[in-house]
Amino acid sequence: MQQTSDLRDAALTVRENAHAPYSKFKVGAAIRAVSGTIYRGCNVENVAYPEGTCAEAGAIAAMVASGETALTQVYVVAGSPSPVPPCGGCRQKLAEFGSGDVSVTLATVDGIERATTIADLLPGAFDAGHMA
Repeated sequence: MQQTSDLRDAALTVRENAHAPYSKFKVGAAIRAVSGTIYRGCNVENVAYPEGTCAEAGAIAAMVASGETALTQVYVVAGSPSPVPPCGGCRQKLAEFGSGDVSVTLATVDGIERATTIADLLPGAFDAGHMA
């Protein structure tokens, strides 16, 4: 597995660009695609709360917009007392583009990290096989 320090740096940097005027809760995400390229995303709130975008979704959108469709590593950081897991929707989005064994590191800005995988975050994931 590749190091996470470059992903951590990318997630911390993009977190500062988060648009979180309502919650004041900034989140940054960085994903490594199969090519090795790192894509970044931050949360973008909207006054119509459900219309915002999560950091993980933003990073995935940047990856797909660049023509890639598979991720190999994920890093998510927030300014919280303990590492914050992705919401349910983002867990499903991660499962769409990464296999169950993909490493996901959840972290705080103070450096506390928790390692997990997509499968651990979303056991029994719904996938295209269910639609056959």
